[in-house]
Amino acid sequence: MAIEKMKFVRINGPASQLNKLITACCLDGNFHPEYAGNFISQSMGYTALNEENPYSQLFANIKELASSLGVSLDDAKKIKGTVIDERTKEYISSIGETLNTLGEERKNLTEQLEQCKEGIEKYSHFTGLGVSLDEIFDCKFICPRFGFLPKDGYLKLNRGYSENPYILFCPCSSNDSGYWGAYFAPREREDEIDGIFAALHFERLHIPSAVGTTDDIIKSLEENIELVGERQKELDEKIMAIWEREGDRIKSLYLRLMELNSVFELRKYAVHHEKSCFFVGWIPAAGEEKFRRRFEKYPEFVMEIEDPEKNSSPPVRLKNTILSRPYTYFVKMYGLPSYGDIDITAFVAATYTLLFGIMFGDVGQGFVLALGGLLAWKLKKIELGKILVPCGVSSMFFGFLFGSVFGFEELLDPVYHAMGMKSKPLSVMESINTVLLFAIGIGVSLVAVAIVISTITNLRKKKFGTALFSENGLAGLVVYIGGANLAYSFMAKEGIFPTGISVVMLLVGIVVLFCKELLAPLLDEGRFKKPESIGDFILQNLFECIEYILSYFSNTVSFLRVGAFVIVHASMMMVVFTLAGDTSTVKGMIVVVLGNIVVIALEGLLTGIQGLRLEFYEMFSRFYEGEGRPFEAAKIR
Repeated sequence: MAIEKMKFVRINGPASQLNKLITACCLDGNFHPEYAGNFISQSMGYTALNEENPYSQLFANIKELASSLGVSLDDAKKIKGTVIDERTKEYISSIGETLNTLGEERKNLTEQLEQCKEGIEKYSHFTGLGVSLDEIFDCKFICPRFGFLPKDGYLKLNRGYSENPYILFCPCSSNDSGYWGAYFAPREREDEIDGIFAALHFERLHIPSAVGTTDDIIKSLEENIELVGERQKELDEKIMAIWEREGDRIKSLYLRLMELNSVFELRKYAVHHEKSCFFVGWIPAAGEEKFRRRFEKYPEFVMEIEDPEKNSSPPVRLKNTILSRPYTYFVKMYGLPSYGDIDITAFVAATYTLLFGIMFGDVGQGFVLALGGLLAWKLKKIELGKILVPCGVSSMFFGFLFGSVFGFEELLDPVYHAMGMKSKPLSVMESINTVLLFAIGIGVSLVAVAIVISTITNLRKKKFGTALFSENGLAGLVVYIGGANLAYSFMAKEGIFPTGISVVMLLVGIVVLFCKELLAPLLDEGRFKKPESIGDFILQNLFECIEYILSYFSNTVSFLRVGAFVIVHASMMMVVFTLAGDTSTVKGMIVVVLGNIVVIALEGLLTGIQGLRLEFYEMFSRFYEGEGRPFEAAKIR
């Protein structure tokens, strides 16, 4: 539950050995490279390497070859002695040309196959025609039209145009919607007849002219499909024969090119001067000894490993336990902590799980949520799924306290009796005030913890003035605790500690906050910062103190939503059971099941959002900046 310590690495050596240097650094995926030009004097003449990657095109060609073959390269194994040279380029080019030729022929055959299938589909509608199509299309005085006529149109045609000698529709096949067939119109009346059939919603189908009847044409097309399929099979056999013969070598070249391409892409981080090169980056402090041992066999490289400088900005890699690790997803959404800050992942894990469980307290629904999260992670690798599992377990725990299982409030009564309890620990709808006050208590505790974390963070950064005198420092904590105790004593007639102490804490804290712009620079900067105008200073700090108090109040009251969602959850389930009526009937149980599905989906989403809002706005805003940059290790693939 911390930010992993980093070490800064500087290495220089012969420019001709830069690839070897990069490979040694990035071999195990624990080296974060930086642009070396930012860490060396510009007057020394070191410049960036401006060069074209000679391996990227070859690497792309290999992948294209595999794609054209329809094979995977995931199981590739390196063959010892694999070399990338001019002959390799010729080899890849030769195989590529051969496969392109075969692939082009196969593509043409596929197009022929589709055309044949499309032709069969078109001609099959007119198999009952019994006349050669070439004779029909060669007619000089008659225009044939093929297509589909709906049943309503067919009936209107028979009723309204049966006496018209120029209208002749020949149905060939039919379905539930209408008839496939052809009509024949004299050429001098072509427009008139087309207009009549258009009004009858005739859908014309353009079919190509061919020799013979539709049955003859379909038979010919089927024979053509068979021939095309045999030729495709021959081509597939040729292609696979090439792969069986050359596959191992192609896979080995793929791995070697992947490695060389990865190394070359990392050369952009290096700088060089004549025959010397310079490469820098970050490594985890825990891996320093292993890193040093790796370079013992490379005496040509000079290496320095040191702690980060005061004003440097090392990359951040979080190191958390298996329980809190899933919540890194939420932390990264807000932004990583800066190097040297506190890793708040464990804090988020504990508080978010607690808040979610309280707001969504139900044993059955919590189980469904946990199971759904587990399946989402295992089957779909959804990051949020890992968070839903502990949240679901938390919901089950608080559901046990509230006595709710899929909304059934009495189902756990035998369990409570067996434990020696008269009833469930808390009935939500009978203890609304208790629930809301409990939510406020949680808010006070978490806001106070957030201020404490802010104070510790500033002390670690050696910002002692901010840690002691700011609204999110010790002075702010004194004001907040004093004010919270006064509010509690006003409602409960008795505070946690004497009211007089609360008043003193509140007054002293407000005075310190009022003077923070004078006090903080004395510790942080070692100087007295005199205000330009006394009047402006008083007015500005007066309003700021009022703003601080309002902020403390609004942040605390915002936690009422925790209690409100507990009540809303119970109310929604009451509505479900009211609609269900008698739950012993099938109809009633169906309503209960559907109601639970709606509540899990709707309230689960809202609870998740509200819990995240409380984290980000009521707590993170007090102590968390999220300005860190991730540790992005380069790895030679």
